[in-house]
Amino acid sequence: MATAATVIEARQGLTVFRFPAYPPDLNPAEGVWAHLKNSLGNLAPCSLDGLAALARPRLKRMQYAPGLLDGSIAKTGLIPASP
Repeated sequence: MATAATVIEARQGLTVFRFPAYPPDLNPAEGVWAHLKNSLGNLAPCSLDGLAALARPRLKRMQYAPGLLDGSIAKTGLIPASP
């Protein structure tokens, strides 16, 4: 069975950033989830299906907002922001 390092090395042009899972301030995924939670903050879905229906389009919009992820990564201070 191939190790993760072997698979990563075999992929041409793939850049991998290894981020710590915790503390949360060093995990860029926490910034993305915080953004989603803030956008859902004033809504009151009545069920899990209602919550999913509200979250789905917001997650879709986040896919097309590369600056959001770049900002979350830069906020950690692990990788310098692009000029």
